[in-house]
Amino acid sequence: MLPGLVVPPAGLPQVQKGDLCAIVLMGNRAPVAIGVAAMSTSEMLASGLKGRGFSVLHTYQDHLWRSGDKSSPPFLAPLALDHPDLSEEKGSVPEDPAMQEDMRHLALEGGEEEIGENQQTCGKKTLPGASEDPSVGGLNPDPTDSKTLQEQMDELLQRCFLHALKCRVKKADLPLLTSTFLGSHVFSCCPEGRQLDIKKSSYKKLSKFLQQMQQEQIIQVKELSKGVESIVAVDWKHPRITSFVIPEPSPTSQTVQEGSREQPYHPPDIKPLYCVPASMTLLFQESGHKKGSVLEGGEVRMIVINYAKKNDLVDADNKNLVKLDPILSDCVLEKSEQHTVVKLPWDSLLTRCLGKLQPAYQVAFPGQEPIVKKGKICPVDITLAQRASNKKVTVVRNLEAYGLDPCAVAAVLQQRCQASTTVTPAPGARDSLQVQIQGNQVHHVSRLLLEEYQLPRKHIQGLEKAPKPAKKK
Repeated sequence: MLPGLVVPPAGLPQVQKGDLCAIVLMGNRAPVAIGVAAMSTSEMLASGLKGRGFSVLHTYQDHLWRSGDKSSPPFLAPLALDHPDLSEEKGSVPEDPAMQEDMRHLALEGGEEEIGENQQTCGKKTLPGASEDPSVGGLNPDPTDSKTLQEQMDELLQRCFLHALKCRVKKADLPLLTSTFLGSHVFSCCPEGRQLDIKKSSYKKLSKFLQQMQQEQIIQVKELSKGVESIVAVDWKHPRITSFVIPEPSPTSQTVQEGSREQPYHPPDIKPLYCVPASMTLLFQESGHKKGSVLEGGEVRMIVINYAKKNDLVDADNKNLVKLDPILSDCVLEKSEQHTVVKLPWDSLLTRCLGKLQPAYQVAFPGQEPIVKKGKICPVDITLAQRASNKKVTVVRNLEAYGLDPCAVAAVLQQRCQASTTVTPAPGARDSLQVQIQGNQVHHVSRLLLEEYQLPRKHIQGLEKAPKPAKKK
């Protein structure tokens, strides 16, 4: 899990999804586990270092280890790049003296060669000093290397702050919650390969940093509600903002971003279809269709009309009525109507025929072959549920039927709602996931599905559960 990851001073190294990675503990460069990256470095940073970052394949003292000579990893001293204060940072892994003593006396054969190979051929989930290459993790050989970690973090924080004000925040966004400003604007301005951590700066807290910026008259912060601060004004003509030069992304960063950029979502074309059941094969066999044939609504109407005309079933006195022969009677009439109903209007006959057919549907995604499935397509289901302490959560199901990735939707909603989101298996549904968002977020979900993803309203249920605006007094 990413919350247990300790970020080196130079930031995380560049890792792509699917890369083989070596995992180490604080104070020892010898790997204790091997895994595969479940997301790229940019995705880790975007998630705020939350969620599952690696799928572990092999660990120290697991079944594979027990089948061997049961030796312990060697002790490899940290490189000089390690920062002496990192062991005191929150989230670091405490060292076990007994384990370290074992590591000093026992050696893992071929361990050094395997570490070197992993460093050259794949990305690696590293702790401070886990890479001998200064270019890994965004550590640039520039004059900032002589600065302390705190000074570098102060500089990075101010750089991201000015970048966000100059490029991302608009006057229409004000007043802007300070938490939203940090999560949606400041963090996204962090350079590729760097990790912004306010706790490692001299300010320690965002509120103290914003107070300093307010004293410099760059912004104005007010407490609009109890305990919640917002940025209410920004002086975009301030010299520090006007003189700030927006950094250009490096060619490597641009290549990574272009390679990882996902294709824009286009909603599928959903068309209702009808399957011929066994009870109606006699009606459709003259047109060359058999049991299980899939037809569109227009085709069904033409087949029924041609059948009635071919068998002279149109009433001579009233062209709007159709006489029912034994085949039509068995197809469209109930048992109680068999001896009482002898004629039906065209509209009623066609409606009954469509109602007796088995439902099906066709889903066609852009650039892909259409997929035909039996039954009715399940709409995207938005529900509200109660959790512990009477807290409400919004649950969204059936996203996969419309080509939407639940994990990607959860990441977007986390940014939009500024609330925690989780993706869990949907109960009672095989191989289906559901997205859970803290609080009543139906309004945000509906805007995302209707306006951005452009799903038809008829394929979404639960929109009426959005919180109603408070009445003005």
